[in-house]
Amino acid sequence: MNSEQMLMGLGASELRRRGNAVVDEFIANRLAESTTGQDRLMESICAVENRRSARKRVEKNNGAPGIDGVKARELTGALNRCWGAIKTSLLGGTYEPMPVRRKTIEKPDGGTRDLGIPTVQDRFVQQAMTQVLTAIYDHAFSDSSFGYRPGRSQAQAVERAREHVQRGANYVVSIDLSKFFDRVNHDRLMSRLAMRIKDKRVLKLIRAFLNSGIMLENNEITYPGEGTPQGGPLSPLLSNIVLDGKGVRPMK
Repeated sequence: MNSEQMLMGLGASELRRRGNAVVDEFIANRLAESTTGQDRLMESICAVENRRSARKRVEKNNGAPGIDGVKARELTGALNRCWGAIKTSLLGGTYEPMPVRRKTIEKPDGGTRDLGIPTVQDRFVQQAMTQVLTAIYDHAFSDSSFGYRPGRSQAQAVERAREHVQRGANYVVSIDLSKFFDRVNHDRLMSRLAMRIKDKRVLKLIRAFLNSGIMLENNEITYPGEGTPQGGPLSPLLSNIVLDGKGVRPMK
C-alpha cells in the first residue's frame, strides 16, 4: 500500500486509535514525497471513514443552525439525500459554501465576541477537511502550542508554565491578540497554505470558505475581505497555521 492509499484509508478515528503525532508525521512526510498524494487531498477528504468521522463529530457537537435553519440532528438525512452531488462538487472543485450566520455572544471577562455559524452541511465539509489537514500540519506545530489542538488543553498550558517556574523562570507572560480571528489576512494565509497543499481544489475551497460572507441580523450579507470567522471547525486550524512559523515551512 502506498502512502496516498494509506492516507485515504485512514479516517480520523483510526488515526486517533493508532496513537500520537508519529502517525500524522509519517503520513505528512510521505505525502510530501508523492506528487500524486499532494494532488489528491480532496479524495482523502471525501474518503468513507473520514466523512463518517466528520458527520459523527458535527452531530455530537450539536451546534446552532446556520442561515438555512437545518439542525445538526438532520445532517445524516441530508447527506443520505445529497452526498452524491456534494461529492461531485468537491472533487470537481465547484463546491460553494453558504454565508455564515453572525451570532454575538458575551465574553466571560466582559465585552462581546462575534461568531460566524456555518450551515450544518458546510460544518461537515469543514470538519472533513480539518481532519485531513490536521494530519499534515499538527505534528509540525510548536510543542509549546496548546490552543485548538487535538489532545491538548488549557490545563496543560498552565502545567507547562508551572514547570518553567519550577525550573527558575521568573515570569509567565499572557498575551491576548485582540480580534485575531477577524483580522487574518486572506492572501497571506493562502500563500502559507500553498507551501504545503498542492491540491488546488483544496486551496480553492478554503478560499471559498474565507470569502463566503457573513449574514447579519437584518439579513444583509457582508464580505469583510479579511478574517476567518470563529464558529466553524476549520478556523482554529487556520489560526494555528497563521501563528506558527515552523508549521508553515514547506515539507522537505
